[in-house]
Amino acid sequence: MKKIGGMFQLRKHGTTIQREMTAGAVGFFTTIYIVAVNSLILSEAGIPFEGAVIATILSSFLGCALMAFWANAPILLVPGMGLNAMFTYTFVQSMGLSWQEALGVVVCSGILFLLITLTKIADLLNSAIPQTLKEAISVGLGFFLMLIGLEKGGIVIRGEHSIVALGDLSEPAVMITLVTLVLTLVIFIRQVPGGFLWSILAGTVLTWAFGLLPQTGATSFSFASYSEVFNAFSFDAWMEVPFWTAVFSLTMVLVFENIGLVHGHTDFSGQPQKFKRSFQATAASACTSGLFGTSPTVATVETSAAIAAGGKTGCTALTTGILFLLSIFAIPYMKFIPDMAIAPVLIMIGGLMVQNIKNIHLENMEEAFPAIMIIVMIPFTYSIADGIAFGFILYPVLKALNGRAKDVSWPLYIISALFFLNFVLHYL
Repeated sequence: MKKIGGMFQLRKHGTTIQREMTAGAVGFFTTIYIVAVNSLILSEAGIPFEGAVIATILSSFLGCALMAFWANAPILLVPGMGLNAMFTYTFVQSMGLSWQEALGVVVCSGILFLLITLTKIADLLNSAIPQTLKEAISVGLGFFLMLIGLEKGGIVIRGEHSIVALGDLSEPAVMITLVTLVLTLVIFIRQVPGGFLWSILAGTVLTWAFGLLPQTGATSFSFASYSEVFNAFSFDAWMEVPFWTAVFSLTMVLVFENIGLVHGHTDFSGQPQKFKRSFQATAASACTSGLFGTSPTVATVETSAAIAAGGKTGCTALTTGILFLLSIFAIPYMKFIPDMAIAPVLIMIGGLMVQNIKNIHLENMEEAFPAIMIIVMIPFTYSIADGIAFGFILYPVLKALNGRAKDVSWPLYIISALFFLNFVLHYL
């Protein structure tokens, strides 16, 4: 115990090992839902479900360990919601990459992200991109997750005379989704510890009561499926435009999303001086995600629960990571979790991300309309990359046409030109 206390400087931080481990446990129970949710989304890209579960667990363990030992910060790193949707629905289903090639995108983006955090480029990009566009990305991701959740739960379907239509609310599956969604909201508002986990359990029990649980066979699993996932990333498409478009888009999202998340967590914990090393640990973790076989890890929003519970050092993150590793024994039962239990969590998390719209100054149309285009185009095109591109291209165009070209930084002009060039090359 004394060795651990010295390693994480517990006395200097005014905390104890008991408090840190308790905070780590709270963090684990608020993020454990990601194992099932992330795996189900990745499986829609073609990754074997059990392999995706193991990849999610291992990447979460390593991410938390990196944060613990490199930054000594109580920040939790797990595969990010929104990025897993980008992986499956944009890179694989929309852009036509195989899931192995999409993992290659994750590896390349992770390396670029790490290089950015180790140089002054991070500060340059952070200051070059307007805050309205950064916030718009989070809001657009939120709407995208809500749309996916509504679709998974059968609340919205493809319409005969419209793009989407209301599903059949009399169907048992839809009713289960709605009841679970209400329960999820109540649990969240009441701030019940591990709320999303309880929500998933409740949705699964309701589905079982209606006899609609997935037919999965025996409650056993084999690590053999993971051999197909680990180190399976491919660079076969490296000479094709979609591959580098995906790398560019994912890197942009990783940088800007994590700048905001890590800043927020270090400030909330009262340790802003830990930002740089925490940001580097986040990038190093994202860099290994493609190797493990999952979409990138991020500094999860649920970290705030661990910090609020008293977490101040890397001991909190390490505790969470170890608990993730132990959760590997629950894998046989995760395959029973139905879409009706996952959909409400996606809708809820999306709704939380949409709240960032309050940070966008809507009174100035030069600033607001490009942000609005990002927000609208991400869910409407079912592509995070295309949604970002529309906003990043429109922003400097509006500024220039209104005689304010000097208000736009040169890095943003370069980024906008690259997005535009990608559209040109794609349609030639």
